[in-house]
Amino acid sequence: MNIVVLVKQVPDSGSERNLDPADNTVARGSADNVVNEIDEYAIEEALTLKEASGGEVTVLTVGPDSAADAIRKALSMGADRAVHVVDDAIHGACAPQTSAILAAALSQLEFDIVLCGAESTDGQLSVMPALLAERLGLPQLSGARKLTVENGVARVERQTDGGYWALEAPLPAIVSTWDTINEPRYPSFKGIMAAKKKPVEKKTLADLGIDPATVGLATATSQVLDFAGRPPKGEGVKVPDEGDGAQQLVDYLAGQKIV
Repeated sequence: MNIVVLVKQVPDSGSERNLDPADNTVARGSADNVVNEIDEYAIEEALTLKEASGGEVTVLTVGPDSAADAIRKALSMGADRAVHVVDDAIHGACAPQTSAILAAALSQLEFDIVLCGAESTDGQLSVMPALLAERLGLPQLSGARKLTVENGVARVERQTDGGYWALEAPLPAIVSTWDTINEPRYPSFKGIMAAKKKPVEKKTLADLGIDPATVGLATATSQVLDFAGRPPKGEGVKVPDEGDGAQQLVDYLAGQKIV
């Protein structure tokens, strides 16, 4: 089974994240960048499928040169090879543009199933699986908390607020996962050393047949027009209780339109 797992490098959600005032895009150069957390669950699920059915796991990412660190993390976990789409013209690309790039890259790969995290921690749009399914004409099974593949059919349990839906689709298909699907493994020392020898193929927009003028910040469908830092926390309001403390509290909350 040929499995492709999509990986994105994002600023660590546990550290301070900023926008670059030069163009209002995410300041990735100065950020503590890591593999998108939910993508690690997709990587683990890809490796689990490989161990059960054999085959190969290919990592696919779109990003600057620094995204190579995210690729190495996936390879050290056990993926076999990687494709890295890197081109200066991609900077500031929106989700539809990124999906066009990923779809073009996937069209040059042989795969039975594409796995990805349900969302990225920087954009949190949760639209990439649907965009790719539309562009490639493939079924998508989204929000999986469980995945099984048998006899050319993928079956998932889609997580919902009240339980789950049981869905299935023929392969090839696109499946997005949540963090309830498994527990990602830690890269072993052996895996880290082996990752250094695994092939990483770099592709440009020209390699994918994409006109640079159709992607990037200048033609993005959405842009950040302005931003401001979080205002400093103001002083609290003390309510002395002289028998009417409860009423004072209610009046204050009502004045703030909280109740």
